[in-house]
Amino acid sequence: MLDAVTGAFSFTGRAIAGRLLSEGREVVTLVRRHGPPDADTRIRTAIVTLDDTARLVDALHGVDTLYNTHWIRFARGNVSFDLAIQRTLRLLDSARRAGVRRVVHVSVVNASETAPTAYFRAKSRLETEVRASGLSYAIVRPTLTFGSRDILVNNLCWVLRRFPVFVMPGDGRYRLQPVHVDDVARIAVEAGQASADLVTDAAGPDILTFNQFVRLLADTVRSRARLMHAPSTLSLAGSRVLGLLVRDVVLTRDEVTELTASLLVSEEPPKGTIQLSAWASAHADELGRTYHSELDRHYR
Repeated sequence: MLDAVTGAFSFTGRAIAGRLLSEGREVVTLVRRHGPPDADTRIRTAIVTLDDTARLVDALHGVDTLYNTHWIRFARGNVSFDLAIQRTLRLLDSARRAGVRRVVHVSVVNASETAPTAYFRAKSRLETEVRASGLSYAIVRPTLTFGSRDILVNNLCWVLRRFPVFVMPGDGRYRLQPVHVDDVARIAVEAGQASADLVTDAAGPDILTFNQFVRLLADTVRSRARLMHAPSTLSLAGSRVLGLLVRDVVLTRDEVTELTASLLVSEEPPKGTIQLSAWASAHADELGRTYHSELDRHYR
């Protein structure tokens, strides 16, 4: 009845841990530091880094299923995709040594060795390693994940609330398929309770163009911003200026490539049921009220 979740005080890991607790499971989280004041006190905490194999093995003894959400959004300083892969391999090896029955690895939709960005290619490399780990596995591949405490949707709304213009890269006709983090958690836990090896997408019920996506959020927060289009290079330049103001990385070149290539759309029937429009409407008063910093949350 004991499961382990990496990063249960963060975003996706928090939702997975909450789902497990609601189903009567016990949860231990592997984290670098103690949780925030609002952390669920029912979660056991193992303060351990993914560089310490001996402590990882100890922390994973008695665990049935390991839910791995460890990853980075972009390379920065000494933190690289290669390092994230090495650390995950160390985690998988520790799980095997500790006798963990199954691992559920959170990847990304359309991960591929031939993908146009380093993020998606690195995710594909790691999927290959999970398959070869010798552990029973499930690989869950979310599309664009949204929900309380997310960064992308919240910060997009923050910009829409505060600036007179919102510039979209390209023509905005490229597509994405938002999935709520609670749907991702449900799909992951169901995959963890299965026995066969599997790879499955976690995608929401609606496919939107980026124009529709931004317009929906603008209407939700009653933004008066003028929505405009510009070449991707100009849009990126604007995001860099904003990044200097908020001391954060707002958008990367790879993320623009992933968006405009419509990589965040699944070819499978959607397993998610929560619509972005309904969720955003229910949370309209709080969306974009404060800025959520990626660097503060994961890099500093």
